[in-house]
Amino acid sequence: MTEYSREDILRIAESENVRFVRLQFTDILGTIKNVEIPASQLDKALDGEMMFDGSSIEGFVRLEESDMYLKP
Repeated sequence: MTEYSREDILRIAESENVRFVRLQFTDILGTIKNVEIPASQLDKALDGEMMFDGSSIEGFVRLEESDMYLKP
C-alpha cells in the first residue's frame, strides 16, 4: 500500500482538478457512511479542523454531543 503525505494529497487533488472529496467510514454496526467535502476544504480536513454532525451516525454520539471532528 502506498502512503501519501499531506502535501502529496493536496498536489494530486490540484493536478487532477478534483472538485469534491468523499471520505468514507463505518458506523459501530459496520454500515458504510460518508461525508463529502469540496476540494477547497481538503486542507482544513487534513489539519483535523473540519466538523460534521454525528447525531445521525449509529452508535457515535447523542444529539447533544453531535458535533464531531472529521479526521481523515
